[in-house]
Amino acid sequence: MSVRSKSILITGGAGFIGSHLVDRLIKDEPRRITVVDNFFLGNDDNLAQARAARPDIEVVRLDAADLAAMQDVVIANEVDTVFDMAVIPLPTSLTFPAWTVQTNVGIATTFCEITRRGLIERLVHVSSSEAYGSARYIPMDEGHPHDAITPYAASKSAADHIIESYVQTFGIDATVIRPFNNIGPRQNPGSYAGIVPIIVRRVLAGEPIEIYGDGEQTRDLIFVKDSADLIAQVHDSEACRGKVLNVATGVETSVNDLVARVLHLMDRPDHPVFHSEGRPGDVRRHLADVSQLESLLGHKSPRLTDAALSETIDWYLSVLS
Repeated sequence: MSVRSKSILITGGAGFIGSHLVDRLIKDEPRRITVVDNFFLGNDDNLAQARAARPDIEVVRLDAADLAAMQDVVIANEVDTVFDMAVIPLPTSLTFPAWTVQTNVGIATTFCEITRRGLIERLVHVSSSEAYGSARYIPMDEGHPHDAITPYAASKSAADHIIESYVQTFGIDATVIRPFNNIGPRQNPGSYAGIVPIIVRRVLAGEPIEIYGDGEQTRDLIFVKDSADLIAQVHDSEACRGKVLNVATGVETSVNDLVARVLHLMDRPDHPVFHSEGRPGDVRRHLADVSQLESLLGHKSPRLTDAALSETIDWYLSVLS
């Protein structure tokens, strides 16, 4: 069930989570590795470690929603398994909603169709916990209603339903993974930055840290390298085939607590913080039920440790200083 000796394709593989997944899958010694990325948010530097370990890695600049182009890549590279990480992110959907929806739905449909045509053996599609919207109940299991409140979230929800429809109608071998909030090195520090790089940037600039709303909105935070390892394990598990699975820690953290924790690790506990108006589309509570994942994989989900958070902070200090 491993990718050992197989040809694998990772869409969005130059991105934040995607590049860490590439690093993780290299350890399983696949025969061939192909990365497809349009480099909207992906960065070729994110693949430096992968290139050092596997100089034969092929990186193709293409739109993963283009069915004809993706079919050509799959056939030419004799791809066995696709890890579909490509996505237009949430902040972009607030400015370019139609493009975000069309692209994200198109990506999922493209690889469902390629799988239906028998061109690959297995599809692992990485979705998002944003499909759930704000929690109706805690913890949120995989059956939680989809209350998408942004075009991005709606596109991820729609993509999930398309994949499930292909599983039910055509019997394709596909698994949908819903990661919760990932933290780690390589997360974009620019226009669509996550909260940790924003904190580091503001501390370095001597600027106060802005928290939207009251800061009591919560997230289930997972270290990106742990996510990548869990995605690899899900692929390798026969029991996970055809499933929809949360990938998270099962621990709820408020934005206020995360900011305080990062400032403590930076030895800046008294750095000024202020609250502003809440953001549109900002979910109130997120906490994953990871019992199904833990049952299928046979172990507890990892927690976000101070060591992992410090590694993340140090990486941003190195690129932002």
